[in-house]
Amino acid sequence: MNTTETALKERIKELTCLYEVSSILMNVTHEKLYDELKAIGASLKKAFQFPSETQIEIFIPGHSVSTGKSSAVGILSSAIILFNKNVGHIEAQLNQEKLGFLAEEQQLLDNIALKIGDLLERIEIVKNESVLRMQMERADRLNILGELTAGIAHELNTPLANILGYAELLRPKMQVDQEAEADVEKIISSAIYSREVVKKLMFFACEMPQEMKKVNIVPSIKGAVDLLDATFRKSEVRYIVKIEEEQLWLRADIIQLTQIIFNLVINAIYFSPKNALVTIEAFQNEYSVILKITDEGSGLSEVALEKVFQPFFTTKPVGQGSGLGLSVVHGIVASHKGTIIAANNEDRGATFTVTLPKS
Repeated sequence: MNTTETALKERIKELTCLYEVSSILMNVTHEKLYDELKAIGASLKKAFQFPSETQIEIFIPGHSVSTGKSSAVGILSSAIILFNKNVGHIEAQLNQEKLGFLAEEQQLLDNIALKIGDLLERIEIVKNESVLRMQMERADRLNILGELTAGIAHELNTPLANILGYAELLRPKMQVDQEAEADVEKIISSAIYSREVVKKLMFFACEMPQEMKKVNIVPSIKGAVDLLDATFRKSEVRYIVKIEEEQLWLRADIIQLTQIIFNLVINAIYFSPKNALVTIEAFQNEYSVILKITDEGSGLSEVALEKVFQPFFTTKPVGQGSGLGLSVVHGIVASHKGTIIAANNEDRGATFTVTLPKS
């Protein structure tokens, strides 16, 4: 067989490979990615001059495929780029030292690596769009709940004030009847408790008055954690405060900010097993101050991640939580034009990240 005919056959093999790979990549989804990478490796192997002596390996985040074992006497490699970042590579490996690669085979490898990089970008874009859509839907639901909650809170405020006021007037008249006096005390206690629930609802709906000032929040964070030291010790949970800077300036209502810290830390303590570690971290970038509370508990289920900031949703047993703590935190953060995100950690536990604009 002459050189021209051999070269032509090699080019046909390479073009066939490019066509096959393009067909494979056309309808790839994240779920089928591993199988399709194996098919790409098999197609690429056939396109090389010595397919029986060539093995193909593809490495990308989360996946590694190979067409077989190789002694790797000779290697061709091409990087896989995702959004201008090197995230993996393709290797062609020859088993025999006397054999070599063609210059066109490096070009073929580069072409396939480029196509895989494009595929990974498409998958990443679809994933990001899906996450963004879910976040927008969640925000819409929370906004609607906020509006409903504000209306409910305002409607309850007046009758609760009346109940509490008339009960206080009745108290001195009931001193001669101990049983009646005890009943009035129960009415007063229940009314005060209900008023606190309404106050939390109004926090969630961003209806509470605020006193916004430029403050250094470092002393407030450390002070709040110091106040919770006894709670940590009682629950046998360890904690660490990571704040490298002495000043983190923020325009905020310092009382509401302290409530954010209290609610998130108490929540972390509740869900932490004995001897677990709660990490309270604060730092800043050019535009924001970021507060992170990380625990080593069991983490959040998919349902909890979806509903964690909704009022009256709780994973605590009946009687141990009103389901308003985190919704209050969300309301305060929203009123400060910030964001709060709940996410599970890679190993165990969950992290709540609060981002607040500096101005």
